[in-house]
Amino acid sequence: MLDGRLSLTTPEGVSLQLTPAGPYLRAVAWLIDVLIWAVFCVLARLLMPEGKLGSGLFLVILFLSYWGYPIVSEVYFNGRTLGKRALGLEVVRSDGLPVGWRESTLRNLLLVADFLPAMYATGLACMLFDARFRRLGDIVAGTQVIYFEKPLPRPTPPSAEPLPLPFPLSPDQQRTLVDLFERENRLPLDRMAELGTIAEPLTGATGADSVERMRGYVAGFNK
Repeated sequence: MLDGRLSLTTPEGVSLQLTPAGPYLRAVAWLIDVLIWAVFCVLARLLMPEGKLGSGLFLVILFLSYWGYPIVSEVYFNGRTLGKRALGLEVVRSDGLPVGWRESTLRNLLLVADFLPAMYATGLACMLFDARFRRLGDIVAGTQVIYFEKPLPRPTPPSAEPLPLPFPLSPDQQRTLVDLFERENRLPLDRMAELGTIAEPLTGATGADSVERMRGYVAGFNK
């Protein structure tokens, strides 16, 4: 993780590049969530009836909202509370997959332990000594707080004269060709030519000529 990014491979073989979030932004996100919760509690108390019934209902709402808000947000809203969403953060499992009820419940219940002995001392110490900036709750639950990266817009399909395929290709093989030209602007010309030569059994050509024939095949997929 020399560049600050964490490289993971999912069970399906998909490579993920994740950037762990540091203590400062996580603390700001937590503070935003606490302020939102505090405003909610004030409004809830004003709406509660007077007397013991109102006080009892308010305590129940206080308990459920304090523990339920982060868990429900992380499970149903892509690992993001309102505070995390404002700071561009999200919670995922250590393997990069979305968190579930078990992981979210564990990490949030152990937030109490992270506050011991005072002022978030245990959680901060864990994050400073962990390469992924995980607090105690994250380590136990197997979760990770990362920066949310918006997917890049998909480039337009290559402009070329459609060519018929020399023989049928499976959907996965067609998807591989489409992906190649969607990444073309990030690949050196010599690398593209090398890939064209590798595809000689499909195109009957080598180098740049093979690349252009593959471009024509891709242009013909939607025809």
